[in-house]
Amino acid sequence: MANNKALKSKPAPAPKPVNTSAQASQLDRLIHERLRLGIVSALAANQILTFNELKKLLETTDGNLSVHARKLEEASYIACTKTFEGRLPKTEYRLTPSGRKALEKYLNHMEAIIGAMRNR
Repeated sequence: MANNKALKSKPAPAPKPVNTSAQASQLDRLIHERLRLGIVSALAANQILTFNELKKLLETTDGNLSVHARKLEEASYIACTKTFEGRLPKTEYRLTPSGRKALEKYLNHMEAIIGAMRNR
C-alpha cells in the first residue's frame, strides 16, 4: 500500500505582498491629475500647441485648461507664450526640459507599479 502522505504536495507559498500604495504615494501628484497629465502628454507628442488646440484635444473648458496649465507653468513643467495675431490673442504652450524629465520619471514610476502587479 502506498503512503498517501508522500503523494500529497505542499500548498504553493502565498505571493509576497506588493506595496503599491507606497509606490503610488510617491507619484508626482502635479502630473498625476488627469487633465494635467493630458496637457503634459499632448505637449510631449507635439512641440507646440495653442490654447485652443489643447482645449479641443482634451475636451475641456477654458477655465479648467487655464487653471491646470497655470499650475504646470508655475512648476516650470510647461512654458507659455502669449502673442497677438492681428488683434486676436494667441497663447501657445510647450513642454520644458524639466517637464519632459518629470513626465519620464512619472511614466517610469507607473511602469514599475504595473510591472509589480503583473509579476504577482
